[in-house]
Amino acid sequence: MASFQFKDRLQSAETWILANPNPPQHWPWTWLYKTGRTAYALARDVISGNLTLHAMSLVYTTLLSIVPLLALSFSVLKALGVHQRMEPFLFQFFRPMGPQGVEIAEQILGFVDNMKVGVLGSVGLALLVYTVVSLVQKIERSFNMIWRVPDMRSMAQRFSNYLSVIMVGPLLMVSAIGISATIFSSAFVQALMEIEPLGSMIVFATRFTPFMLVVGAFTFVYVFIPNTRVKLRYAFIGGLVAGISWQAAGMLFASFVAGSAKYAAIYSSFAIGIILLIWVYLNWMILLLGSSIAFYLQNPGSVAKRSQVRLSPELLEKTGLALMWLVAKPFSEGRPAPQQEAVEQQLRVPGEVTRGISDKLIRARLLTLAGRNGDCLAPGQSLERITVGSVLEAIRHDEDRVADRLPYAVPSYLMERPPEHESVSFAELLKQEGGYGEKT
Repeated sequence: MASFQFKDRLQSAETWILANPNPPQHWPWTWLYKTGRTAYALARDVISGNLTLHAMSLVYTTLLSIVPLLALSFSVLKALGVHQRMEPFLFQFFRPMGPQGVEIAEQILGFVDNMKVGVLGSVGLALLVYTVVSLVQKIERSFNMIWRVPDMRSMAQRFSNYLSVIMVGPLLMVSAIGISATIFSSAFVQALMEIEPLGSMIVFATRFTPFMLVVGAFTFVYVFIPNTRVKLRYAFIGGLVAGISWQAAGMLFASFVAGSAKYAAIYSSFAIGIILLIWVYLNWMILLLGSSIAFYLQNPGSVAKRSQVRLSPELLEKTGLALMWLVAKPFSEGRPAPQQEAVEQQLRVPGEVTRGISDKLIRARLLTLAGRNGDCLAPGQSLERITVGSVLEAIRHDEDRVADRLPYAVPSYLMERPPEHESVSFAELLKQEGGYGEKT
């Protein structure tokens, strides 16, 4: 009995999260509602295995590309004589693995020092650049999967954008470290530190600066890597959650490594490699989950029971009519054309569904893109000429003519489906086949 009650409560909570026609409008219920929907979507994605699959793929690519990536980035920093400032970040990344992590970081830096980019030659340099670009390309593919983006950047954009980040990104990080160190070591700040409570606040800020740099790096990745427009506030929220999770995971993993003597006894010298794989995998999972948080906050309509919504004629037709209404109403009242993204959020239907319907209506010339940036929707014809039937016909229209492949043995009457004959049973159709259908 208790299990049935728990199941009913779980079902009611799921209905409140996914199919609530009147979501909360006041704080803190709005925050609780958004948090519950986002947590539900994250749990669904992790259970489905998509995120874990991409994280495992990125672990393999990272092991192959980490030395070329650091070599390419450090070569720019070495030319400026500031590469030592990036080394603490590498040691901080491997610190949760204990003394063995420090040893791994030193070995990686030794490999980087031994790899002379200038003496590789044209072929070697091209292979080095390709290895690094392939890593960032796989990262973009994973982020595009999260953001439901079907297309990758062009090849020219990949090389230009990726290499600019790989070259300039570490330089910006070093500049931020240098600026923060200069500010905290200035005479003015030193004088303020003698005044309490300003002194304690400044000391706290100095300890908090590395964490904020990590959050800033996550935020930058969430904005830049996906091949779509990501709003900064949602990317920052995702970066903040990912940064906190990364710090917490580091402390928990350090305690796990400290008590993993039995794993060393079982796996012997392979234990450090297995621990390294687990740590890199956790980092990629945290990075991908942060991107998912940013996606679901920016696209709340994408929260559904399944990541890939089962399309149905009812869903498509009702969404198309609602979309046309939300565009026609402000037009008839003389208000500005609504943004396509705002209309999609108002519909609270997954973006891939609404975007496909709006594209069909645009191709049918019932809608048109408007606005300075072409991201608004307006009626494509006079409202007197746009009927409910024309909208439904555009949504039902088989643009790829796949229906034409259906066998000719099926009566054409059955394919045409006149509304007045929808109540006819198949028994009657088969009896009267010679009357209004083609015989086989």
